[in-house]
Amino acid sequence: MKKEEMWQELLDRCEKVFSQDEIELIKNAYEFACEHHKDKIRLDGTDYMTHPIGVALILLDLDADAITIASSLIHETINHAGATKEEIEEKFGEEVANIVQVISRLNRLELSDDSEHAALNLRKILVGMSEDVRVLFLKIADRLHNLRTADALDKEALKKKVHETMTVLIPIAHRLGMYKIKGEMEDLCLKYSKPDVYNDILERLNASYQELHESLEEMEEAISEMLMEQNISFKIKSRVKSVYSIYNKLNNGKKWENIYDILALRIIVEEVSECYLTIGLIHAKYRPIPGRFKDYIAMPKANMYQSLHTGVFGSDGNRYEIQVRTEEMDEFAEKGVASHFAYKEKHYMKNVMEQRLEILRNLIESTNSLSDIEFASDVQNEFLNESVYVFTPKGDVLELPVGSTPLDFAYRIHSDVGDRCVQAIVNDVSVPLNYELQNNDIVKIRTNPTGTPSKEWLNFVKTSHAKNKIKAYFSKQDKEMYTEKGKNILTSEIRKRKMAFDQVLSSENVKKICKDLKLETLDDIYFSIGSLRYTAAYIISLATEDKKNVEDILLEKVLSNNASKKAKSFRSEILVDSQEGILVNLAKCCHPVYGDDIVGYVTKGEGVTVHKKNCPNVLDKENRFISVEWNQEVLTDFITNVEITTDSSKNYLLDIISKATSKKVFVDGVKTKNKELDTVYEVTIKVKDKNQLEDFMNSLYAYKFVKKVSRK
Repeated sequence: MKKEEMWQELLDRCEKVFSQDEIELIKNAYEFACEHHKDKIRLDGTDYMTHPIGVALILLDLDADAITIASSLIHETINHAGATKEEIEEKFGEEVANIVQVISRLNRLELSDDSEHAALNLRKILVGMSEDVRVLFLKIADRLHNLRTADALDKEALKKKVHETMTVLIPIAHRLGMYKIKGEMEDLCLKYSKPDVYNDILERLNASYQELHESLEEMEEAISEMLMEQNISFKIKSRVKSVYSIYNKLNNGKKWENIYDILALRIIVEEVSECYLTIGLIHAKYRPIPGRFKDYIAMPKANMYQSLHTGVFGSDGNRYEIQVRTEEMDEFAEKGVASHFAYKEKHYMKNVMEQRLEILRNLIESTNSLSDIEFASDVQNEFLNESVYVFTPKGDVLELPVGSTPLDFAYRIHSDVGDRCVQAIVNDVSVPLNYELQNNDIVKIRTNPTGTPSKEWLNFVKTSHAKNKIKAYFSKQDKEMYTEKGKNILTSEIRKRKMAFDQVLSSENVKKICKDLKLETLDDIYFSIGSLRYTAAYIISLATEDKKNVEDILLEKVLSNNASKKAKSFRSEILVDSQEGILVNLAKCCHPVYGDDIVGYVTKGEGVTVHKKNCPNVLDKENRFISVEWNQEVLTDFITNVEITTDSSKNYLLDIISKATSKKVFVDGVKTKNKELDTVYEVTIKVKDKNQLEDFMNSLYAYKFVKKVSRK
C-alpha cells in the first residue's frame, strides 16, 4: 500500500475516535515527519513514511491515545532525520518529546551476543528506561512492523533482529498479555529463522485447510443453535492454530495427531454467569477432553487475562479448543493491558500494565547491590517464569513464582505477617514453612505477637520481596543492638572521667557533633560508637574541646601518637598511623582502589580523606598529609569511575555492561554524554583492586568502537 493510502486509512480511523484538537496534533506530527524523512526510501523500496504510519496503525489497533499515535509518526526523526528533543517539545509538547527521546535511545540498543544473560540485561534496560509505559507499546509495534517488511534485510541483520525479538520483546509482550501481537511476531520469526520448518507446517495445514474450515463451520453452527435456544446473546470467532504454536508443540515432542487445539472456537457473551452456562451446555453435548478445562476467570493469569478454556471431542471426531469470555475479557486477551485505553478514560492512566512494570521496577531497585547474573536470576524467577495461583482463606487470589513457600505468601500479605509467622496451614493441613505451594492451594498463616524471623528462612524463600524483608528485619535489629551498645560505652566513658552526662551531651553539643560528623540524631552518635566507627573518647573530645576545629583535634591526636603504632580505622580497609576511632573516607574526586599509591589528608568535618598520591586536589597540601596504607588482611570492593570514549554511531552501553560482567566487575551506574563526534560513558563500577580495574579497562580496547578508556 502506498504512503498516501496508508495515511488516509490512519486519518479516517483516527477521526472516529479522537477530538479535533487530537486530530490536529496527529496531522502536525505527520507533516513534521514527512518533512524530516523527505526523499528517503526504505530497503524494500517503499517510501520511508510507510514505516511510521504502519506503526501508528498497529498502535491504533491497541486503542492507543493520540499522544502515542503522534509520537509513533515522528519516532525516528531524532535517530534518522536530525531532529532534536527541544524542537519536538516546542512543536508537540513535553509528553511527545519524552516518548520520542526514550524510544530513540532504546532503538540504539542492541544485543551484544546471543547469550540469555545479554537478553536479560537488555530486558532490564528496556523496562527500566520505559518510565512511561506507552514507550513499550511503541517499541513492540515498531518491531512488529519491521518484521512484516524484513525480507529486504541481509541474512546476518535479519538473524540478529529475529533473535532479539524472540529473547527480549516477545517475553515482554507475553507478560503484558499482548497475545495477538506476540503470536504474529512468533510466526514471522519462525518464517525468517526456520523457513523450511515454517513452510512444512504451513503446507500440512493448507493440505487439510478446506476440511479443517468445514469442520469449524459445522461446529460453530451447532453451538450457535444451542446458545440461541437458551436466549444467550453471543458472538463466535474461529481459527486454525498458529504455525509457531504448532512448531513449539512438535518441537517439545508432541505428535501432530496429539495437538488438541489446532481447531479453536472463541465464544463471546455478555455476562460472566453466561460464560459458565455456555461451558456447561457444551460439556453436556460434547465429550470433554480430560484435564483440558481451565478457569482463568476465577484465577486470572499473571497479566490479568481471563477466560474459560476447555477441550472437547466434536461429533466429527475432531478435537476442539473452546474459549468462553465476555467482550471486555476478549478485548484484553487481544490487546493485553493496552486494552485499558478502551475501558478507561481517554487520557493516560496508571493501569494493569503500569502495575506489571512496577513489579519489575521494584525488583530492579531491590537488587541494586546484586551482580548482573544474580539480577538476571531474580528477573527470570519472578518476572518471566511461570506462576502459581493460591487462595487466602477469604478466597482472594495471589500470584507467586513457581517454587514459592508459605513464607513468600505471608510476606506478600504484609511484612508483619511474615515476620510473626509461626505456622502454615495449606488445605487444612499443617505444612513446613519451606513447603512449595501448588496451584489452587488455600493458605492460612498463623502468627504470634512474639514471633520473629529466622535467618534460616533466607535459604528457602523464593521471592526477592520476602528475602529483602527478612534482611531488613535483621538489619534493623542490628542497628538497635549497636545503638544500645554505643550508648552504654559512651555512658561508661563519661562516668569513668567523672563528667556530667547532661553537660557532655547537651542539646548544643549534640548539634555540634552531628554537624561535624554529618549525622542526624543522638541515636546516630550512639550507633557510630557501637559499630566501632568512632570511639567514645573521640566523641567526648568533640563535645568538650569546642574551641578547636575537628581537624585540629585530629591532627593533635595523630602527631602526638607514636608513628609506628598502627590501628585499624572504622573503614577497615585503611590503616592510619593513629589511635582507633579516626574517621577515614576514600576521596570521591579520585576514587582510590586497593593497589593505588595513597596519601591521607586531614579535612574539616571529614577526618582523614584518602587520595591517590597523584590526585591534583592534594598535590600542594603536604602540610596536612598523614601516613596511611592499605590493610592487606581485609578484602572489600571499591567504587571508582571509568570514562569510556566511543564513536557516536550507536549506543554501546550493553556491550560495556556485558564486558564488565565477563570480568566480574559490577556496574553501579552509568552517565552518557553525547558529543558531536564521540559518545562518552562515565561508568561507576565496583572492583576488588587495581589489577582487576586495569584488566577491565584494557579489555574494552578489544571493541573497535572504543577510542579511549581512562579513570575519572
